[in-house]
Amino acid sequence: MSEFTLTTFQWVPEWPRGHVRDLRIRWALEEAGLPYRVEGVPFEGRGAEHLAHQPFGQVPWISDGDISIFESGAILLHLGFRSDALMPTDPRGRSESMEWVFAALNSMEMATVPWSIFMYSGYREDTPEWKSLNDFVMARLKHLEPVLAKRDWLAGRFSVADIAMVEVLRLVDRLGGLTAYPACREYIARATKRPAFVKALADQMAFFAAAD
Repeated sequence: MSEFTLTTFQWVPEWPRGHVRDLRIRWALEEAGLPYRVEGVPFEGRGAEHLAHQPFGQVPWISDGDISIFESGAILLHLGFRSDALMPTDPRGRSESMEWVFAALNSMEMATVPWSIFMYSGYREDTPEWKSLNDFVMARLKHLEPVLAKRDWLAGRFSVADIAMVEVLRLVDRLGGLTAYPACREYIARATKRPAFVKALADQMAFFAAAD
């Protein structure tokens, strides 16, 4: 099997380290035991070559032979189709994995990202706008909590769906948003004990630290 090339920033500020989205891909590659190497691109001055791979100037993207794929969800699904360790092969299991990847990115992350930006920026929390945003995120978590209380993994066994969902929830947890959701916290704890996650996180932190 040919080696994958994962591209991320050469360096990022300290706060987002451990949450940059190449971590999702590192984790999946480690779970599947797929060979890969990591390349860096400048954090500043994103040029034409970067935009040719990622038209919004973001990271990560992955190269699989002559195929270049951007967006972490699309990459996770691509890897899921390449490895049974990341996605069940039966139609029902595969469909459940895919639907939960989309749920993580569309139903959850589209709500949690603006919430996280608001929290990190230190904006006042006693405004109607904040209450509306916070209520929206808490409503999503309220729906997710009973699902996670009944199962260890979203699609029957561990899959790319769990990588996507855990990575969304980890940031919310870091900012104190999961205090009322024990099943969500226990889900994160289960997933982040996995050796593949531990290695992926350590490798990402070391990669960025090397550029300081």
